[in-house]
Amino acid sequence: MLRYEWWFAGIRPLSDKKKRLLREIYGSGKEIYKKLYNIEEKHFHELAGLTKQDICVIRQAARDRDVDEQYERVLDKGIRIVPYFMEEYPKRLKDYSGMPYALYIKGELPREDSPTAAVVGARKCTPYGEKMAIAFAEALALSGVQVISGMANGIDGAAQRAAIRAGGSSFGVLGSGIDVCYPKENRGLYADLPAHGGVLSEQPVGTPPLREYFPARNRIISGLSDVVLVIEAGERSGSLITADMALEQGKDIYALPGPVTSSLSRGCHELIRQGAGILISPEVLLEEMGLEKMSFDSENIRNHGKNAKKLERKEKLVYDAIGLFPKSLSTLLSETGFETAELMRILVSLEMNGLIRELSKNYFVRA
Repeated sequence: MLRYEWWFAGIRPLSDKKKRLLREIYGSGKEIYKKLYNIEEKHFHELAGLTKQDICVIRQAARDRDVDEQYERVLDKGIRIVPYFMEEYPKRLKDYSGMPYALYIKGELPREDSPTAAVVGARKCTPYGEKMAIAFAEALALSGVQVISGMANGIDGAAQRAAIRAGGSSFGVLGSGIDVCYPKENRGLYADLPAHGGVLSEQPVGTPPLREYFPARNRIISGLSDVVLVIEAGERSGSLITADMALEQGKDIYALPGPVTSSLSRGCHELIRQGAGILISPEVLLEEMGLEKMSFDSENIRNHGKNAKKLERKEKLVYDAIGLFPKSLSTLLSETGFETAELMRILVSLEMNGLIRELSKNYFVRA
């Protein structure tokens, strides 16, 4: 029964390795729940690798008699759990040691029969980096490549939004519990991802986004990806951790060159110096991945640009204030100087013309 696997997966600080060991001994989370609560100390030696402290942790967790009720609340939130022994658990992760005992999911997991690519980079990216992240993510999505990232501000979020807008699939790997949207500014993306891919985490429900969880999160991003694209990265960027893990996993790494004077390009240049592939253009990347070249100067994109140019002065002012990252109504009121009623009228007009979207209540982004 998955409710007991959910209970067992959430026990802390018991390691994934020890959880797998216990399951091999007892056969299921339910048996662990029933038997370890009453285990006598004289049988400790039979559980190789477990300490008395481990047993105390499990016993304490087994005192919780509301497993059924808690599990039902999780299901009501659209969250499900996929332990490592289930067929649905990603085959890409099964190839590596140290992967999570279980994954918590909203939406779906990446399809096994379609290629995947991680697009990662700086949170405080440059306009150049944002533009390139969008271009490469759109190209990948249009060619059927699933885009994996960490749903962070900057490169991650820009790439994932671009993949969704192109009609592709994208998957966000969180460094928090699956029910905790981090960063909060990306709640629109968080809401959209389950309908266009999924959100996943190894952290139990309710876990806050602590710094120590993010390096572990990065190994899942690289593990799920066939190739890793680093768009912008400083010398000590978390994106370089993802690249290092991808190299250990035998994945292909690509890095975007930038100005030699830019601190956000130093990490990419170091990767290139060490032998990473160079991101020259989306077409060249797709060719190297063995995928069909695409033409990205589509009629739809050209018409979208023409529509934006035909806007009235007030509409143009509001449109220019809205970018690729969600902005709140209060921020737009401050930046444009319009009254609420006037701004709302313009926002409705822009949305009806397909130029902007309301990702969540009173948060707007370009379409």
